[in-house]
Amino acid sequence: MIRRIVSLLVIAVVALVLFYISRFWDFRLWGREGLFGIEMLRPQGGLLAVWLRGTPLAAYELLVWTVGSFLILTGVQKLFDLTARSGEDP
Repeated sequence: MIRRIVSLLVIAVVALVLFYISRFWDFRLWGREGLFGIEMLRPQGGLLAVWLRGTPLAAYELLVWTVGSFLILTGVQKLFDLTARSGEDP
């Protein structure tokens, strides 16, 4: 039961971070100085567009975000599978 709650919390945090990195973040929950004073964590999100600006991949921002999100979520799933197997008795 505890493992399931922790897993859901981890996935919720990962999904929130992926949503913040995307262009779809529209919430302004903190001031212009950035989250915790870190200017890179701007309130309007869209970090991937900033990171890709000036590169040939800038036009494919949404595709890069989709593939990256898929790979990150797949990696988290594999990590959960490994931890679940290591906890079982043979």
